[in-house]
Amino acid sequence: MKRILSLYRGLPQPIYVLFFATVVNAVGIFIYPFLTLYLTRRLGYTPLQAGTFMTIASILYVPGSFIGSKLADTIGRKPVLVVFQLLMDLCFILAGFFEGEAFVPYFILLGLFFDGAVDPAREALKTDVTSIENRQVSFSLIYLGHNVGYSIGPVIAGYLFYKAPEWLFYGNAAAGILSVLLVMIKIKESKPSKELIEESKGWDTTEKGEEGGLFKALLTRPRLLLFALSITFFSFAYSQTLFALPLLTTNLFGQAGAPLYGRMMAINGIVVVICNPIIVSLLRRFHPLANSTLSGIFYAIGFGLFAFATTPFVFMGLTVIYTLGEIISATNDNFYVANNTPISHRSRFSAILPIIMGTGHAIAPITGGLIIESYSMSLLWITTALAALIGATGVFLIYLKERQERK
Repeated sequence: MKRILSLYRGLPQPIYVLFFATVVNAVGIFIYPFLTLYLTRRLGYTPLQAGTFMTIASILYVPGSFIGSKLADTIGRKPVLVVFQLLMDLCFILAGFFEGEAFVPYFILLGLFFDGAVDPAREALKTDVTSIENRQVSFSLIYLGHNVGYSIGPVIAGYLFYKAPEWLFYGNAAAGILSVLLVMIKIKESKPSKELIEESKGWDTTEKGEEGGLFKALLTRPRLLLFALSITFFSFAYSQTLFALPLLTTNLFGQAGAPLYGRMMAINGIVVVICNPIIVSLLRRFHPLANSTLSGIFYAIGFGLFAFATTPFVFMGLTVIYTLGEIISATNDNFYVANNTPISHRSRFSAILPIIMGTGHAIAPITGGLIIESYSMSLLWITTALAALIGATGVFLIYLKERQERK
């Protein structure tokens, strides 16, 4: 274990700051894991209404992402990250103050709009401060930090849900403010200079700068678009951990369902903390596309078997399985994207590609709600497994094409 953890030595200093900021922020992720339960149990939404709300929330993320990405590529990463993060936290403070009122979901929607503006700036910043040589390990450390915090946050939120629901919002906001203060104080602006971007246009790498706007640059990377389309099937599958999984636990176990779901999310974080460095060490010698294909297989097994699960022990075991798929996906998908993104368009690619990759996440709640109400919860989990297998097939075909070209 000591040898494996040595993997994280010698990384750029901003990566360590982002690691600690991510831990703090993730400890306070109370709202999103319990949003489905909040809408259905606290505000009386039906599963279909909750799914529709979450799809609308995902759609609102899109304009925020486009606005934030354009600003981050023009005025800089830090100001965009800091301003929009604080605006999101303000929305959660207001939601906590008015907790229980019918209009609280509108504060959540606005907060997700601001969250959409934050993400491209954060992704571009961490790509700016890394190189191809240390990028996969750096990204995996930040992902590890997310799960260190996430192994704690949902457990707390599971008990706050019934006893002090307003603190779901206050706690989320407090963690967000603390994390953004770390970035403000400890990280310098990382946006590449005009001179560096101009110089990069002569590079013989997949990170070289490109002329023109976003869509012109995207057309120079058709394989990246195909990859993003395949990954959206993974996002459809994984999104059910936020929508269908809490519904399943509460349907089967009643009031014990929310604490069980919180423990499952904690196990998810713990498995990531323990297994992330091990998996990165074992798989980093393989092509990221081959690894992403493997993640889809783990997703298919883990999610598909929820159709037949009936005991808490089985729920815990399946959480471990799909989490292994999550680790492999998280430490390879963004690494592949970053290595094939032009330096001139990092923030904008960090907006449009996650939107494409997250299309499945956007449609999953409303699709899940329709399947549950029209057919059954079991059919939804079988559909989720098939989606993961479709995504894995798409990624594998891209991998075969790249391997053929290298010969």
